[in-house]
Amino acid sequence: MAVAAMEFLPVLFMIAGIVLVVGATLFVSSLLRPSNPYPAKNMPYECGMDPAGEAAGGRFKVPFFVLAILLVVFDVETMFLFPWAVVLKEIGMVGYVEMFVFIVLLLVGFAYAWLKGALEWEE
Repeated sequence: MAVAAMEFLPVLFMIAGIVLVVGATLFVSSLLRPSNPYPAKNMPYECGMDPAGEAAGGRFKVPFFVLAILLVVFDVETMFLFPWAVVLKEIGMVGYVEMFVFIVLLLVGFAYAWLKGALEWEE
């Protein structure tokens, strides 16, 4: 047991070093940076234009971000289909059934998002 714990000692040293470097960097930067907040500096800034409309109130439309997250999730999960298709003969029936279950779960997630209205674009 002690030998197994000693194998993780370099990982603990690395974590401690990272925490130390991050803490030191944040501390030194808090000492060196100017702290001069004023209303114009704290305003939202985007593309060199002053915020207007709903963005000026700090409210942003969420459907774009929900759709983008769904796209990323389904794209990443769909990428698992390509390696599966390459090794389909080697993994046999067990791999086929597992991938079928995976695809069914994807379809259930898609149906859930559709029924919740995540794919509807409202202006």
